[in-house]
Amino acid sequence: MEVFFVSLSLKVNNIDDTTAQWIKEESKRRGIEVEQVILELIHKGLNIERGPAQLQTYHDLDALAGTWNEEQANEFMNAISDFEKPDDHLWQ
Repeated sequence: MEVFFVSLSLKVNNIDDTTAQWIKEESKRRGIEVEQVILELIHKGLNIERGPAQLQTYHDLDALAGTWNEEQANEFMNAISDFEKPDDHLWQ
């Protein structure tokens, strides 16, 4: 286990070897200090916890799907209802 000391007087204990190795590799890959990687991870974690997930809504397929009214949806479900029944002759 490695211990990292962050310049904010924050001591991070009990980091497992895999996590410590990932942090070192990420630091080297990005050319930044280990402390900066840890701070970015903390900030990202805080941003996730502070508010509800902001899921982006896409509308690029609305013309093809998701725009049916109830009558159209029922018509479609009736048209494909046979697909839910097994073909007994194929299972003999």
